[in-house]
Amino acid sequence: MFDLEELEAAHRLVRSAMSPTAQIPWPLLAERAGCEVWVKHENHTPIGAFKVRGGLVWMDARLGGETRPRGIVSATRGNHGQSLAFAARRADVPLVICVPHGNSVEKNAAMRAFGAELVESGHDFEAAREKAQELAQERGLEMVPSFHPHLVRGVATYALELFREAGELDAVYCPIGLGSGLCGIIRTRDLLGLKTEVIGVATEGAPAYALSYAAGQVVTTASSDTIADGMATRIPDPDALAMILEGAARIVTVSDKEIADAVRIYYSDTHNLAEGAGAAALAALLQERERQQGRRVGVILSGGNIDLSLYLKLLQG
Repeated sequence: MFDLEELEAAHRLVRSAMSPTAQIPWPLLAERAGCEVWVKHENHTPIGAFKVRGGLVWMDARLGGETRPRGIVSATRGNHGQSLAFAARRADVPLVICVPHGNSVEKNAAMRAFGAELVESGHDFEAAREKAQELAQERGLEMVPSFHPHLVRGVATYALELFREAGELDAVYCPIGLGSGLCGIIRTRDLLGLKTEVIGVATEGAPAYALSYAAGQVVTTASSDTIADGMATRIPDPDALAMILEGAARIVTVSDKEIADAVRIYYSDTHNLAEGAGAAALAALLQERERQQGRRVGVILSGGNIDLSLYLKLLQG
């Protein structure tokens, strides 16, 4: 994967484009959960999500090669696409992003604002990914996967910031989309020689990673129906799953109701905006509050990119 020196280099690169995000031990969350709760605020990046770090590092590594890409293409539900759009604009590389029909209106608008050409295709992420692969062949574009060692190295920089500021935590909860964020935490913990439990979070409506973790091998699902669009995965990445099987303590599955409750709690207790995936880690901690009593726990608020109409609906219960 990568060593500590390479992670430090990635962090320097990320810091050249954005400021470190905050990690805050919120007292109201501590009262609610019965433990010290450190929130890593990846909702405060230039794209409102942690994935911007991965896009910057992937693009830098790719531009360091012998040939410059004539253009790149990828599929997303929003944050991965914004990450690539942010990095591609800085590097002046053309970008095509494929999203499923019915994708977040506001995430689509943000990707276009960063300069991406948006193509809507299919009913879910997997269908959009198939379209991206087709366009790569048709137009001679380079396909950017949603899970790659360079992406993991980039997003792992948030774990480096968290552990260096908060110290060794007893546990950290992280949502799973295709796994870069969780794998980044696992690798950073290991490189720093920490004993922190790393706990992945999946949703009841998109349980592919939870099922795969339990089975010890990739298990796919026929659908992925959840308000946490960043976690709506049907087909786990085999390389990500291998890291998760080796380094994660467990995977907790949360319901959409628990996610909605956590979205409201983030607003009431911290006045922060959280998208569904961003609130999932807190939902998992609250589900396991008895298990974490008196401990020091981190939760990854992975993003705040939620459409206004859905956010108002969740706040109203």
